[in-house]
This record gives sequence, C-alpha cells and structure tokens, in this order.
Amino acid sequence: MAIDGDSDRFRAQVLIVEDEEGHADVMADALRKPGHVCTIVGGVERALEELKGGSFDVIITDLRMPESGGSNGVAPDGADAGLVVLRAARELQTESETVMVTAHGDVATARAAFKEGAYDFIEKPLDLELFRSLVNRAAETVLLRHTGAGLTDLVQHDGFEGIIAGSEVMRKILQTVRTVGPSMLPVLVTGESGTGKELIAQAIHSCSERNARRFVAFNCAGQSESLLEDQLFGHVRGAFTGADKDREGVFEYADKGTLFLDEIGDMPLTMQAKLLRVLESREVVRLGANDTRTVDLRFISATNKDLQKSVASGEFREDLYFRIKGAEIHLPPLRERREDIPRIVRHAVARFAGDLKMQSVPDVSDAAMMRLTSYSWPGNVRQLLNVVQNMVVVAGGEALDVRHIPDDIVVRDDDIADSELGVSGGSAGSLAGTSLEQLEKRAIRETLKLTGGNREQTAKLLGIGERTLYRKLKEYGLR
Repeated sequence: MAIDGDSDRFRAQVLIVEDEEGHADVMADALRKPGHVCTIVGGVERALEELKGGSFDVIITDLRMPESGGSNGVAPDGADAGLVVLRAARELQTESETVMVTAHGDVATARAAFKEGAYDFIEKPLDLELFRSLVNRAAETVLLRHTGAGLTDLVQHDGFEGIIAGSEVMRKILQTVRTVGPSMLPVLVTGESGTGKELIAQAIHSCSERNARRFVAFNCAGQSESLLEDQLFGHVRGAFTGADKDREGVFEYADKGTLFLDEIGDMPLTMQAKLLRVLESREVVRLGANDTRTVDLRFISATNKDLQKSVASGEFREDLYFRIKGAEIHLPPLRERREDIPRIVRHAVARFAGDLKMQSVPDVSDAAMMRLTSYSWPGNVRQLLNVVQNMVVVAGGEALDVRHIPDDIVVRDDDIADSELGVSGGSAGSLAGTSLEQLEKRAIRETLKLTGGNREQTAKLLGIGERTLYRKLKEYGLR
C-alpha cells in the first residue's frame, strides 16, 4: 500500500480473479487510473498460488468460474468458486479486503459471503465508476488498519509514540509488546544498533501497570567495572575516596518502575554475577554498606550481540541469559522492512520542519524517496533520521530532492536488487528453489509498488526498457 502525496490517492496491490480475460482487463484498466497495481489470474488454483506467495491489499473475485479445478477438490463444478478464494484470502491475507463480482442471480449468495468476511459485492455489468469507488474504499479501509488511525503513519496511542508500524513484522512486534507489557516477565530486546530497541522498551513500560512510575534507561557499555558497580548499586558515605555523601544507584532509583539495561552483552562477567543476584533476590547492597535494600523492578534488557554465541564462548553467563530472556523481541534491520522507510521519512520531515519552525512541511520528491528506500542503511533508523534532518536543514524549506541527500548515501546495485526482491543483503539464500519466473515477477511487482505504479521509473530501476517492461507486465498478468 502506498499514498500519492500530491493527490491523496490510495495505491493498493490488487489481485483480480476472473476467468474472462477481456473482463479482467477492463477491471484492471479501470483500477490503474487511480494508481493501483493489479495482478490478474484466471481461476481458483492460480489465485491460491498468488495468495500464498504474494502480498495484496484488495482481492477482487468473480463468484462463479467454470473449470475451477475439481481434481484438487476446489469447487468441482465452478459454483461459488469465489467463496473458495474469499476463505483463502481470509486465511492467507489477513489484512486484505475481498470484493465479490456477481451476476444478478447470485446476489443472494453474495450477501451470504458477508458472513464469511467479504467487504462488499458488485453486480455485472460493471459500472466502472462505482467499481473504482468501491475498490478505493476497500483500499482505504486496509490503509486505515495498517496505520492505526486516520492517515497517520505514526502509532501515537497506547504509549507507542515514535514507532513506525506499517510493515507486517513491526505490527507483529507491537502485538507482542501489548501481550507481554502487563506482565512482570523480563524481556530481552535484540537487534542491530539503531533499530529502536529503547523505543520498544518504553512501549513495554507504557503497556504495563507501572506506566505512572519511572522508566530508567541505563547503558552498560563503555564503563569500567568499578564505575558500573557504583552506578548500579550506589554507595554510602566514605565507601571510597571522594564519596562524601550517600548516593542511591540505578536499581533503587528505578524502584517500583521499569529498568532498561541497554547493551547488556557488554557487561563484565563479575558484574553479571551481581546482576543475577539482584534479579533473583530483589535486594541490593550499596558499596561500603552491609544492610540490604529491597527493590521492586520490571527488567528489560537489550543487546546487539548474539548472546547464545557469547554464552558458548564463556563471555556471558548462561544462567543470566535464561533469567533475562523471559520473552525475546527481535527488531529487524531497516533494510528488511523497507516499506516502513517512506513512513519514517515523512514523519521525520514533519518533525524536523516543526523543530525549525518552518511555515509548511516540505515535500519529498519521488526520486529522493526511491533513493532513500533503496539504500541499505547500515545504521538503521538512527542513521536515516540523521540523514533526513540534514536534508531538511540543507533544503531550507524547499522540497527535498536527490541533490539534498548526503554524498555518502550511495545506492549500490545489490541494494536495489534487495529492495526489489524484498530481502536483506546477504540473505539471498532464502530464495533457493524459487523459479526465475517467480523472481522476475516478484521484482517487477515490488518495484511497481516502490514507484507507485510509475512504469518509466520502474523500468529505470529494473534496468530494462519500457517496451520490455510492458511485455513482461502482459506476460505475467500485472497491470
């Protein structure tokens, strides 16, 4: 799903299931005008293949299709074949909406399809304006579900400020946050640097019953062992030279709230043993003291390291690892959720324009957005935000274009390939066994999605001529 910033049109990925080729082409042409990207299949079996392997916002299916494939037990006589497609869509494309196309005599059956989750139905012969309006409304419904409220791309409720959750993987992560938040279960957040681990920790705290108490973030990396112990446990007066008064440590400061220990994988082994004791006993002893103090904490930790490997190498205690990993949330790198990049960019532009007290929010050109979306972002969201801030400042209120992107943000050929195929760099092995035809079809479909259906830009990104692209679109049933 994409939004045309100039006309506020909803650009959806649409699957058309229709055995009459001419009728399917008419529907696809009608939907191409508002910018939707259409895939056409001629029967139930092909539809099931696309629903299993593709990603669609709206499915349009004829209710009855002859020769739908009795050998596989799919609507042997073609009757109500559209219901088979509807049920498969509800199972395989859970965020999509399905529109039924019916003949006059099938209206009663189409109404029954509502009970199975159909969005709406329309009778033949089609009124194309009505048809286009219906699909646009279905696409808008899907978009609203994706974004959470209105046309905002930012989740701004339930304590999730700052988290972009348009992609499927991020929405699943937020669901996990909602599930584990109210419990006392310790949570380990993993992922590369810059992916937003602290934001997730804050969201967990916001979902908990402790949300009115303190959320304390503490970075365990880059400190000497003695300083780290003093920071965590605190000290009493006279504990060491310069300790002229009592001071509570982080454990006590976060009492009754949530303590987020970032980069826990860098904690020295001796401190790991002391942390384990606090987790087990809920007691701390300040440096230089003998008495214990009880603390009531929710523990969340994070690391960019593979702790299982650290355990195997003896760099991290196995008992501590199992103690902090009550639940694990893994944040994927930005290159593996590129569909979130335009959302993050638009949000960041608005935020930085507001900080600079600009009279209006600058637009972002299609070319600049494609460059930003295709880049691999080794520094993840943190790096992207820094780049966007730089662009907003340099542009000085003008629309953000390619010329405003810093010179070191260079898109390599394999970045573009990864972007088109929807895979992360170095993960191409996951495509083993996929036919070249499916790879090519997927590349075209994803690039059409990236460019909002612009054929000229799609052909340029794919490195082929527009005539070749047109031939491939017709060959694969893509519109």
